[in-house]
Amino acid sequence: MIKVENLSKKYGSFLALDRINFEVNEGEIVAFLGPNGAGKTTTMRILTGFMPPTEGKAFISGMDVYEETTKVKALIGYLPENPPLYPELTVSEYLTYVAELKKVPKDLIKKNVDKVIELTDLGERKNTLIQLLSKGLKQRVSIAQSIVNSPAVIILDEPTVGLDPVQVVEIRNLIKSLAGIEKSTILISTHLLSEAQEICSKAIIINNGKIIAEDSIEALKQKQKPGFKIIVKALRNHKKILESLKKMPEIIEVEYKNNEDILITTKEDIREEIARIIVGMDGGLIEMTQKESSLEDIFLQLIQ
Repeated sequence: MIKVENLSKKYGSFLALDRINFEVNEGEIVAFLGPNGAGKTTTMRILTGFMPPTEGKAFISGMDVYEETTKVKALIGYLPENPPLYPELTVSEYLTYVAELKKVPKDLIKKNVDKVIELTDLGERKNTLIQLLSKGLKQRVSIAQSIVNSPAVIILDEPTVGLDPVQVVEIRNLIKSLAGIEKSTILISTHLLSEAQEICSKAIIINNGKIIAEDSIEALKQKQKPGFKIIVKALRNHKKILESLKKMPEIIEVEYKNNEDILITTKEDIREEIARIIVGMDGGLIEMTQKESSLEDIFLQLIQ
């Protein structure tokens, strides 16, 4: 559905993208991960026809983005980093206007607008001026405008940036529902690894304009460096505990996280031995858990 071949982009002498290649298959929700300035937004602007590449090709549904721009744009829904909302319009007026701009057939405009208002749960706000909406509701309107043309491909650039925790959960649930209801292919740019892990099945990781990994999230986890991570909560004698644990040959690293938590990386599962040491030192052991590998761990390993 989305294919990028040897894509490069220069801004003057600065190379923002360096011959990147990746694919997103039909129906997938894929995270496009990377730190700020990695090249995520530049790639999305090229994919949506807002910016030409310096070199390389980008394809949507087998069509070259720059040779068949009009056809490609009809297939895409795009949420840019700073959505172009018109505060003086109501939600319904704005979505109708966007549908007209996207050349939705006149007999389908009302139907499509009503549909996206329902999908984004904006029914009670459809006659409200956009300038009166909260940031979370404005983001819902922004997502609604990106899908009002019933796109086969949805490209979302940092969809939850600046939202509070409740709003973040709402937007994530909305994105997951779009994949289920609309059967859309979704590419999400984010630097929030928790977001990628919750919503997406696959991740493409970019850093300094280069793709450094592309695989399913489960496959990426399996590629992580070996080692068990154990979180220990102890009430007392932390210094003595750390000194004793560091002497154990099975332990790779010991890190004191806060007033109670000790993060231990081991070559094998030695929780029983660790518990015995802490109890023997009257450390006040209250909890011990094995920490699951996260996408954040993998990301940090890759970029380092």
